[in-house]
Amino acid sequence: MRPLALLLVCLGLPHAPAAAADRAAAPPNVVIVFLDDQGYGDLSCYGSETAQTPRIDSLAADGMKFTSFYSAYCVCSASRAALLTGCYPPRISMPGVLGPNSRVGLHPDEVTIADLLKDRGYATMCVGKWHVGDRPATLPTAQGFDRYFGLPYSNDMARQKGWGNDPPALDKIWRRKKWDIYQNDLLRNEASVESPVDQTTLTQRYTEEAVSFIHENKDRPFLLYLPHTMVHVPLFVTDDRWVEDPHEAYRLAVEHVDWSVGEVLDALDELNLAENTLVVYTSDNGPWLSKRHHAGSAGPLRNGKGTTWEGGMRVPGLFRWPGVIPVGTTTDRVAGTVDLLPTLAEVAGAELPDRPIDGHSLLGLLKDPQAPSPHDEHGLFYYKNGRVEALRQGRWKLRFGGRNAANVELYDLDADVGESTDVADAHPDVVERMTAFAERYDNDLKANQRPLWTAGR
Repeated sequence: MRPLALLLVCLGLPHAPAAAADRAAAPPNVVIVFLDDQGYGDLSCYGSETAQTPRIDSLAADGMKFTSFYSAYCVCSASRAALLTGCYPPRISMPGVLGPNSRVGLHPDEVTIADLLKDRGYATMCVGKWHVGDRPATLPTAQGFDRYFGLPYSNDMARQKGWGNDPPALDKIWRRKKWDIYQNDLLRNEASVESPVDQTTLTQRYTEEAVSFIHENKDRPFLLYLPHTMVHVPLFVTDDRWVEDPHEAYRLAVEHVDWSVGEVLDALDELNLAENTLVVYTSDNGPWLSKRHHAGSAGPLRNGKGTTWEGGMRVPGLFRWPGVIPVGTTTDRVAGTVDLLPTLAEVAGAELPDRPIDGHSLLGLLKDPQAPSPHDEHGLFYYKNGRVEALRQGRWKLRFGGRNAANVELYDLDADVGESTDVADAHPDVVERMTAFAERYDNDLKANQRPLWTAGR
């Protein structure tokens, strides 16, 4: 036996190389940070000159930044359901947005990321905005999560009469810090623990819950799903971060989330867990541009939330997994939140669900930023209101106009990321091929559609 190994044995300490090998063989912890309404251009690492986001930017510096990463829908509920299940929203019959006391929700028979990882021995927790059903049968604890702490829907829902959601009203809310006009319930598991919610401390409390969960589960694999309530309007920060000027609200809310990400990363470092933790950072859709200075930026992209233009669905996508994902890499390959479930299934050694899904594992791409995207072959679809509004394959994006599928536009996103020039007439072969592909895929998806959970059924 080598002297160092002999000394370790005599001292009752683990053999260092063996301990490292054990860590490498263990399934990785997973942290998914999911922002609400954060635009493609809202982070320093994506070109923002407004907000300072050094801790989020560190994920790009220490891992991989995607420049063509997509949410699966352009508004809240559908995009969240897609991330959790690996399915485009029409496959699981999820509408764009659910409201408080909705009679429908994500069906508990669906297989979520939490279900897959829990079956592999992971501790699982959701901290933050859920928004795919607020009845007990559709809350996180019915969808594979051991624990839940957060709001069951958007923070502007269940508000009192007399207050709108327009920029002047939002300015008043920001100046007065009037959190009590929004009658949201803060849940712990299925029980309300605060109503109305003091939203000024919500980001801080989410962060404390997340860090506590990491500490409690440092000796076993864990999934932390952290879908922040921010930066959806109305915007709130803690008193020590608040300033009177409402034009500073969005920047301050983004920087508060950056602080939160830093606290999570510091906890992983403190517990020596960073080396075996996959951290993912992304957003549910693009910026809510109609909220003006209370909204973010889509950067060079066209339009924002609620649309299937690039600004509505292309979002930040950052992945860090030391030793697996090359440091400081950027890829222009197409990927999206719909790919997270199959990716995590592969890295955790879990079986894929026994039903059709739409995402594809990104593990090969995460290891090599020049590897082909699975969407080069399978395409990436932009659904809205149950129909295909666009399809991307490689450099091409085909948009279907109105309700007439023959009325199409084609954009070369490599040359024209702002979607300013329709080149359909110059590439009829591309239009024909992609139109036929979209029709086949959509027909198959609709033939294998699954129902929502519905109250009383």
